[in-house]
Amino acid sequence: MKILILNWKDLAHPAAGGAEIYTHEVARRWVRDGHAVTLVCAAVAGRPESEVVDGVLVRRMGSRLGVYGAARRWYADHGRGRFDVVIDEVNTKPFGAATWAAGTPVVGLIHQVCREIWHAQVNPLLAPVGRYLLEPRWLSRFRGTPVVTVSPSSAASLAEHGLSDITVVPPGLDLRPRPDVTRAAAPTLISVGRLSPTKRPEHILAALRLVRRSIPDTELWFVGDGPLRDRLTRHAPAGVRFFGRVGDETRDELLARAHVHVITSVREGWAMVVDEAAAMGTPTIGYDRPGLRDSIPSAAGVLTAPNPAALAEEITARLPGHVEQPAPAGWRGGTADWDLVAERLLAAIASRTGLALTLTGARR
Repeated sequence: MKILILNWKDLAHPAAGGAEIYTHEVARRWVRDGHAVTLVCAAVAGRPESEVVDGVLVRRMGSRLGVYGAARRWYADHGRGRFDVVIDEVNTKPFGAATWAAGTPVVGLIHQVCREIWHAQVNPLLAPVGRYLLEPRWLSRFRGTPVVTVSPSSAASLAEHGLSDITVVPPGLDLRPRPDVTRAAAPTLISVGRLSPTKRPEHILAALRLVRRSIPDTELWFVGDGPLRDRLTRHAPAGVRFFGRVGDETRDELLARAHVHVITSVREGWAMVVDEAAAMGTPTIGYDRPGLRDSIPSAAGVLTAPNPAALAEEITARLPGHVEQPAPAGWRGGTADWDLVAERLLAAIASRTGLALTLTGARR
């Protein structure tokens, strides 16, 4: 099968996140199994316009907003009739491929809706326009188009926008041994993710201050970078460390050394970091928000009301027990093996579009 994926980011983009990991992991497995995959995305400084990454042909064109028009023009000039299916991967704004793919089947891949995220990322005067006008209009174009999403929460949100042909395929995890490291000496919380308004890291700092009333020596590690880092650094008390962006090996060691992983996002598609923490033997305490309410219980974590006081109360109650217990071996959480995810996703695409998996490639 010849597959075209449209996503404004690829894994090389500095703003890449869980959606891009998901895309990369399934796409490279499709190539391994004999399919041809092309990913069209926005340009990235310092990266070529075209390169092959793990067998996937990556074509970079246009800016953050310009990529949508650039992709459409590229398809008209070079893609028409060359692909068996087009995957329109939505990061807030879709490419609208169903209107211009010239008869080629189109499937939407929508990890999450934006909704409350508009208010975290956009000017307060413009956020209502995005949330109540633009996003509903964009998503309405997927009515009658098969859509894949990653969690029951996202499926429910999409159904509220009138979409009905929805398949859920959660993300995967390459389970690996927990590093041979000891837990931190002090009770330690860890947050792994982008330091941005949608992740609400300031809520974690506020919860820490409350936790320290009962557990004064509690420490907090932030792993990740983003626009809020400078402000957080200025207001962080002693015992808070900022590690910035780190490699997977360092991230795993830090997760394995910490006692509790904390996450406070406005909403997520799934939040693969919850499963990454579980794989290192570290449970998650986080907000009861879309996506998190799927991933956290699946990884034996605990949900709280979405406010710092409730978060602090749950951490205060559970952190001492995690400090006293020996570090457990890791567990998978709610994810499957990436090989199985790639198979399920491609099977969903084929079944919803009527395509045969043996068209130009098949698992060998």
